[in-house]
Amino acid sequence: MVRAYTPKVLTANRLIEGDVVYYGHNGEWVLSHDDALFLEDEVQANDLLASANKQAALLVGAYLADAALENGKPIPTHFREDFRTRGPSNYAHGKQAEV
Repeated sequence: MVRAYTPKVLTANRLIEGDVVYYGHNGEWVLSHDDALFLEDEVQANDLLASANKQAALLVGAYLADAALENGKPIPTHFREDFRTRGPSNYAHGKQAEV
């Protein structure tokens, strides 16, 4: 039986600042979920995750998060990931201050 692959985005936190970041189209880490690379290929996603896990001087907690495509942009499909797109919740700063 073939297992269906759910598309993902690669996410982590910056080691120093703690910001939530996403792996972007040009191989850079970006702050916006909208700018994340939408990973429809499981092998590519796992390769990028392995690479991210080797960036210990820059990142912590890298993982693949389920995503869907809406109007050409990746959107989170789980409430935890949706919550992470808005930044810290203890008071309005960072991404929350911009909203």
